[in-house]
Amino acid sequence: MIQSRQNNLVKRLRSLFDKKGRSLYGSFLVEGEKSVAEAVRLGADVRCVLGEERLLERYDCCPFRVESADRNIVEYCSDSVTPQGIVAEVGIPSERDYTGSKVVLLDGVSDPGNVGTIIRTCAAVGVDDLILLGSVDAYSPKCVRSSMSGVFSVNIHQTANCDKALELVKGKRLLVADMSGENLFDLEPMDEFCLVIGNEAHGVSAKLKSIADKTISIPMKSAMESLNAGVSCSIVLYQLLKNNI
Repeated sequence: MIQSRQNNLVKRLRSLFDKKGRSLYGSFLVEGEKSVAEAVRLGADVRCVLGEERLLERYDCCPFRVESADRNIVEYCSDSVTPQGIVAEVGIPSERDYTGSKVVLLDGVSDPGNVGTIIRTCAAVGVDDLILLGSVDAYSPKCVRSSMSGVFSVNIHQTANCDKALELVKGKRLLVADMSGENLFDLEPMDEFCLVIGNEAHGVSAKLKSIADKTISIPMKSAMESLNAGVSCSIVLYQLLKNNI
């Protein structure tokens, strides 16, 4: 049983809180009973599990490393405000080719809660591909928690290069979500598109707006300025895909 914060595994798990550590090891942190179990069930590259002994029995025959630890050590390795007694290290998956007909592109979305929510929604409605253009790291602990295991099902590509992002969605109808656009609910559902969601404060970049095939908006009462990125993306996707869910 691990009882020291100086243990090498503890140090490694703790380093995954930061992007530098995630880049160094090519892995990310998964927290909580349900999320760890889902990572195993969905065939993610689970490298190790650390937890209180009472939570580890189900992993006795698994091929990865399983270690028990004092509760305070597991809590030290958790980024959550309310740790659940178990964490795992999971390898960051290789980016697959973009073959899906439906893509979401996040342009400078900076809030990890929003990105996690969008990943969760993509998994729920069947959007296989997500591009993060200059956005927060999808594998940060808060993003992973907010995705509620969606991070294991969605093909995520992260880049800071706009031209590279556009090359990935070449040939797809570009839909930009913006307050100045036409009413979303006047659109017919679509089978193929790339939906662009912009930064929480500044919206979609001028470059992406200028090449959009269509600009769409969610109608709201005049007293409301806007919805957050996660909520907006969810509403738009459910409208666009309502015939396919």
